[in-house]
Amino acid sequence: MAKDLRKAAEADEGASQLLRSLRDLIQNARQRALRAVDAVQVQTSWEIGRHIVEFEQGGSARAEYGARLLQTLASSLTSEFGKGFDVSNLRYMRLFYNAFPIRDALRHELSWTHYRTLLRVESDSARHWYMTEAAGQGWTTRSLERQISSLYYERLLSTSDRAAVQDEAKANLVPTQTPRDFVRDPVILEFLGLPGVGKLLEADLERALLDNLQAFLLELGRGFAFVARQYRISSESKDFYIDLVFYNYLLKCFVLFDLKSGELNHQDIGQMDMYVRMMDDLKRTSDDNPTVGIILCTQKDASVVRYSVLHENEQLFASRYKLVLPSEEELRKELERDRARLSNLNDLEDQDQQPLPSRSEN
Repeated sequence: MAKDLRKAAEADEGASQLLRSLRDLIQNARQRALRAVDAVQVQTSWEIGRHIVEFEQGGSARAEYGARLLQTLASSLTSEFGKGFDVSNLRYMRLFYNAFPIRDALRHELSWTHYRTLLRVESDSARHWYMTEAAGQGWTTRSLERQISSLYYERLLSTSDRAAVQDEAKANLVPTQTPRDFVRDPVILEFLGLPGVGKLLEADLERALLDNLQAFLLELGRGFAFVARQYRISSESKDFYIDLVFYNYLLKCFVLFDLKSGELNHQDIGQMDMYVRMMDDLKRTSDDNPTVGIILCTQKDASVVRYSVLHENEQLFASRYKLVLPSEEELRKELERDRARLSNLNDLEDQDQQPLPSRSEN
């Protein structure tokens, strides 16, 4: 009896394993089929756009016909092939070819909806950067939409004050590899659903970030992996707790986050400086690069940054966070103000470095 029960249990287990294998097989096949359909749709849309553009460029007679061309094509194609060929889609296909005239440069990982979203981006360099990042990091169309709306590319450039890094980011030649190039300012946290006004408790912010960890990782950018919350690190006599600890496998270092519900002050900076030094001394291994510390705050005064250890430091940073997604225009204006403020600070530094006049010059 026991032997029969054992055989029956083994048979059930074998059947369960077989079922799991078949499910995986079917799901993978369906995913491959969907990707193949997406690839065909992208290629077809590009070819349709090419044919339309080449027709319109075929002389003055065709150019005059162009005013009613899309409507004529949409009517005929829709009646024969159904949805997907209305005037709006045909216009996108034409824009698609104009924006990406080299077919081999397209990324097969992206769907037609991805490319329609990318057509919102006016700058060629930004559009190609978003395309490469979306393909490389597996962004969904919703993620791509959010990154464009929050000016991810522009914020990346605004945090890099070296022309060479900006040129590299624009061209997307290789992934940036210094901490400064990974830091976002501001950090957009609208996905938390927290109110953008009133006093926010730091514990509530921490809890919300962990509840929305995937979205937070997307906002942080490449290579971040979560390690711990309220990470304890101890000296000979005291215990300290770091709000959030990540590891970045591209930078090959720990990244510490200290959450502040108010404006940045020098005590916050000193505390993070201590955390970074302790982490390097107690937890960093020979394979790790120096620890990076980031203070997330609601506001920061440029003078506090300039006259503290944050200034030109490659391991310590302060970033503002926003709980409500500003409009693209508001973000652009804010980035322009930041660039102007940085330029003014650099001018002040140049003045400070000028030698004092000698007495003979007076």
